[in-house]
Amino acid sequence: MLWRVDEHEACTERAWDDRLARDAVAAIVADAQAAESNGFWPGHPLDDVGEHERLCSLYLGSAGMIWALWKLGSSLDCAGAVTAAIERYRVTPDFGSDAHPPSLWMGESGLLVVADTVGSPAADRGRLRELVLENRDHPTWELMWGSPGTMIAARACGLEDEWHDSATRLWARWDATSDVWTQDIYGQTRVFLGPAHGFAGNVHALRGYVSEDVLRARVTRLLQRTAGREEGWINWPPEDRPLSEFASTIRVQWCHGAPGIIATVGDLIPVQMAIGAGELTWQAGPLRKGPGLCHGTAGNGFAFLKLHERTSDPRWLDRARCFAMHAIEQVRRQRAALGRGRHTLWTGDIGVALYLQACLDARGAFPTIDGF
Repeated sequence: MLWRVDEHEACTERAWDDRLARDAVAAIVADAQAAESNGFWPGHPLDDVGEHERLCSLYLGSAGMIWALWKLGSSLDCAGAVTAAIERYRVTPDFGSDAHPPSLWMGESGLLVVADTVGSPAADRGRLRELVLENRDHPTWELMWGSPGTMIAARACGLEDEWHDSATRLWARWDATSDVWTQDIYGQTRVFLGPAHGFAGNVHALRGYVSEDVLRARVTRLLQRTAGREEGWINWPPEDRPLSEFASTIRVQWCHGAPGIIATVGDLIPVQMAIGAGELTWQAGPLRKGPGLCHGTAGNGFAFLKLHERTSDPRWLDRARCFAMHAIEQVRRQRAALGRGRHTLWTGDIGVALYLQACLDARGAFPTIDGF
């Protein structure tokens, strides 16, 4: 089996409803605005964050919330909020002694790119340039902590020389024999394939530096070699090892598995392979873990939006919108069970709002990864 049945659930049968989707976006935005206090939001137990713990960064903290609210047209003073978050981060960084300021998702780099995007007086391209240069040889060689993330930040803020310098180094680390990068991460040596921690995110960061033809050839070669296949469906293991070794840990989510591969580099592989991965994502169904982006229903749904853009086949938009209706219900259930919203970009409700808006617009650009 190419997925774990116990991690998924049947998709809501409710038909797509534009008004319901718009109302859900508005409700999530209003709830987030009401929960904000001086540029911060309460932590959530599902993220192992205390209610009074104030995180600043893009993945679980203020920067992600501020950027998403700005993107959705919120009335929040986004410039002032991110200024407060940067000031706090510099005094009390997320994760304390383990802080890594250059990290896009977990560090100051993410805060600075948001500040630049929303027009905050705290925007500081000189400081961001320092962080990008500091991170260009970080041994994780992946998006969350390493240079691929700070390459995205550099390009978003017009730091083309720094992006190019990091791209040169990332390209040199792409093994020509195995077609992968090796990650030194969390005290282990790994070879991840997905966008969050490895191959797909690295390739995406190299777009514009390496020609599309070269990227297409190398991406196809690796993904053909590592694909698991069953009845026309396709999935990929978390790492460059046989799929059979992941029987208890195989994933179908954005960070690991077919949805993230398709949402990030699906345009670089043969269309039938991309469709096979999309069919696998559909057959598996929405994730029980929740509605969010990183490992939830909304993140998986972006694979369908990407396939709709590539093929113009309306069934992919229909499937994306089916997942959207299910994500709305998941947000409602989660809120009812815990008594409040979950205020993070990558795991929480605001990421669902961005997905709902993408379904309304029929556009597949993945939040932050495809541009700020």
